[in-house]
Amino acid sequence: MTNSPENTSTGKHSRMEQRSFLLMLAVVSLLFLYLMKPFFSAVFWAAVIGILFFPVNRHLVHKWQSPNLAASATLLLCVTVAVLPSLFLMSSLFQEGSHFYQRIQSGDFNPARYIDQVRDSFPALQKLLERIGIDITGLKEQFSGAAVTVSRWLAQNAFSIGQNMLHFFINLVLMLYLAFFLLRDGNTLIALMIRALPLGDARERLLFNKFAEVTRATIKGNLIVAIIQGGLGGLIFWLLDIPGALLWGVVMVLLSLIPVVGASLIWGPVAIYLFAMGEWLDGLILTAFGAVIIGLVDNLLRPVLVGRDTKMPDFLVLLSTLGGFTLFGMNGFVMGPLVAALFIAFWQIFILDFNTMPVDADDAVSAGDDD
Repeated sequence: MTNSPENTSTGKHSRMEQRSFLLMLAVVSLLFLYLMKPFFSAVFWAAVIGILFFPVNRHLVHKWQSPNLAASATLLLCVTVAVLPSLFLMSSLFQEGSHFYQRIQSGDFNPARYIDQVRDSFPALQKLLERIGIDITGLKEQFSGAAVTVSRWLAQNAFSIGQNMLHFFINLVLMLYLAFFLLRDGNTLIALMIRALPLGDARERLLFNKFAEVTRATIKGNLIVAIIQGGLGGLIFWLLDIPGALLWGVVMVLLSLIPVVGASLIWGPVAIYLFAMGEWLDGLILTAFGAVIIGLVDNLLRPVLVGRDTKMPDFLVLLSTLGGFTLFGMNGFVMGPLVAALFIAFWQIFILDFNTMPVDADDAVSAGDDD
């Protein structure tokens, strides 16, 4: 039985309509994403809030039988335990950075002088650096320039935040507004996306679960480790009477988001400087505290809180976090591991669903023997 010319023409016309519609769907979707680009951070962190606080919201919905009231109470809890402390850390960082920049401008703090003191106290260190091709003079200039650049950036952004407070406030309100609807209607939105995406419902549920699992593990694990390490670092700086303990504590919180190195980028050079100044006791205390206490927090808690829940090896967590910082800025400590986890999940689905004829090792060996 052959198809008539009319049926063939109708089928071609139908396929052309479908392809045209899919093309327009892709164009409109990309245009919408481009339209949302200025609000990327607000949308992203609203989604993160929705994922992190979803269990609390679900419990309150079951208890109160009111989705609106539950979402409002959950959002209030989020503002209390997450948003307000983050705003305090940011304001402290910019205020201390502005004060630090003023000290550099006035000459009260001269980074080059400290490097000279370290070089004079440890001549062997200078010879070692020269032997491996590192110019101490160039290093001194780079360090001084970096200190001025970073402190100037903090001072300028502190002023910029004051000038653009309305813009910052709008983004904050937008994030919380979106988070409310994601908390209230999250299940409905996920069901709608599962219905719309053409990947297969089982695969889509797996990917959404992976997205939520990695986001939750990365946020909770990295932030808990960073806050503990930064708090301990700021505490030991304060106990040793090192100037700018609050500033360096906040900086260590931010650097601790980077696995492995993190806070040691701050307390390590400070310990070397204390030894160079002849303050051996303080230097030993800081070195021991940093290597044992602060380092132990990273070595024990991060693999448990991040690596175990994301089911990724430590080296992949490190590389994806660094890559995330490079591409996405501060959002990268979440987005980097998230992209890596989704990469692994997609390949696992591909291996399970599309490689339907795996080669058994024993069969391969026996086939080789037969030959």
